[in-house]
Amino acid sequence: MVRVFNKMDNQIFNKLAPELEGNTMSNAGHNYPFILRPVSHKIAEDGQDFRNRIEKLDTEEMEYLFQLAMEGKEDIRSLEEEDVDTFIEMVEEKLSTEKMKKLKVKLGMA
Repeated sequence: MVRVFNKMDNQIFNKLAPELEGNTMSNAGHNYPFILRPVSHKIAEDGQDFRNRIEKLDTEEMEYLFQLAMEGKEDIRSLEEEDVDTFIEMVEEKLSTEKMKKLKVKLGMA
């Protein structure tokens, strides 16, 4: 089943990729199934740019992405390697060390 972005997905995506002005369609004409993957692979210029974008998220938005990742609805493993590390670090920084450890277990990195 294809995931359709809800209001929170769009809010986060627009904060991470404001230059797309709300366009959640790939160049191939498909809706993005994930929030972070297109930011990691197509929008962010490099790892530092990805980090700068993720740092803009508030605690509620990070919690939302964390929950999606834990449910397998946000594919963290498919991000650029450096961006995987950044996301894990931001979970620890903005949420908790306990949640970061749970995420690492879920990703098979513990």
